Amino acid sequence: MSGRFISGASGYLPLLRLDRAAAAKALRFSGLGGRGAGTRAVAGWDEDALTLAVEASRALVSESAPAKFIFASTSAPFFERSQATLAIEALALPVATRSNDVAGSRRCAVAALLDAVQGSGDTVIAAGEKRPARAGSAQHFRFGDGGVAVRVGDVGAARFIGSASLSRDLVDTYASREHPTPYVYEERFVREVSARDVIAPTIRAACADAGIDPSAITHAAVHEPLPNLWRDIAKLSGVTAPNYATDLEAKAGDLGAAHALYAFALALDAAKAGDIILLASFGSGCDALLFEATGDTPGSSVASAMLATGIVTTDYVRFLSLTGEIALDWGVRSEFEQKAQGTVLERHGRNTIGFIGGRDSAGNVQFPKSRMPVRPGATGPEPMADIRLADVAANLVSVTADRLNYTPDPPFWFGLVQFDGGARVLMELTDADPKGFSVGDPLAMRLRIKGIDRKRGFRTYFWKAAPHVRPSLEN
Repeated sequence: MSGRFISGASGYLPLLRLDRAAAAKALRFSGLGGRGAGTRAVAGWDEDALTLAVEASRALVSESAPAKFIFASTSAPFFERSQATLAIEALALPVATRSNDVAGSRRCAVAALLDAVQGSGDTVIAAGEKRPARAGSAQHFRFGDGGVAVRVGDVGAARFIGSASLSRDLVDTYASREHPTPYVYEERFVREVSARDVIAPTIRAACADAGIDPSAITHAAVHEPLPNLWRDIAKLSGVTAPNYATDLEAKAGDLGAAHALYAFALALDAAKAGDIILLASFGSGCDALLFEATGDTPGSSVASAMLATGIVTTDYVRFLSLTGEIALDWGVRSEFEQKAQGTVLERHGRNTIGFIGGRDSAGNVQFPKSRMPVRPGATGPEPMADIRLADVAANLVSVTADRLNYTPDPPFWFGLVQFDGGARVLMELTDADPKGFSVGDPLAMRLRIKGIDRKRGFRTYFWKAAPHVRPSLEN
């Protein structure tokens, strides 16, 4: 079946990038860490697969709501609580939006996209990953954290023209509840079998389905099971196009279920009308899809821009702390309960995670929304109109950098944030660059983890204020 379109694609990467060479140097005594080329994206302590996917989705749902929202990840924080439903609330989408979570392999996001282009309805597929890995392992350096979102509809900028799928339990790596970090099998075996027997045949079958020769492909977004495998895949399949997934891994790391779709967004950003784009993802088999570009893809430039912004860190100990591979003793200030009540989340959760304030009859905006306006002269309860502050421009009125309050990544930044339209909210600040924050700084809102109840395995979310513009990696 063909005729469905990609109507938008966008991506999001955390601010921090680990310099792999510096990390490898820190492990030189052990012989671990590999050669350490390039960088990998490192999520903050307050980011996870959900927040990364939501950030990637914002550009695609700001103008209109989709009928379906699908969340894809192999590192979702909950395995019995729908992240797709949380994302719908965080994005303030209608409660009638259909939701679903997919997981189980690195190709789950592309598999969901294939279902969407072969089905019906306006659908967003959002993928996010923050995969754990053991310190010193090749995966700890190779993996990266990030999110991506793709929207499918009946009109758009890239037309679906063909596909093929192959299901095969080739166990190159696995993670389980008993072994949550990846266990990796012998690479030479995986390299040979995955390219020859899984990925290349699926690409050739997709080309046959679309009625094109593999040499006609202009751009490729193919998730490689191992580094430097694209040359073998291209030779076996007959594809001569460059693979955007290779460059993505060098700059941000292997993004797991989000990787192929993120590379696809990069390919869409570079494509011109008439170009043929190959998308293929690997994991317990392969799904390969082909698209013909018909115009510019909304949101795809955001994915490209994310690769060019950020802050490189050479601090290997900080990296170990952020990825949870060392547990630092933060002292008595870190010893407090963060239990969340289901009844409170039921009453206020949607307005909180959606950052919904209220506008009273006089036009004053406040957060949190309440029956009683906070403006001087108010005489009683008033109906309030919903205002989503997550998308409203804001500036910093006051700022404090605190090293006494506990945070897993000091210092603890907070300040008074003034929103256009009147709301003023005391908020945590995040993604500080080396200069920190200053009064008057323009701000953007980012969905982040508010608190983690480690005793009960629960986490809550709210928005934090970040610099409106991220620094360039070249500076």
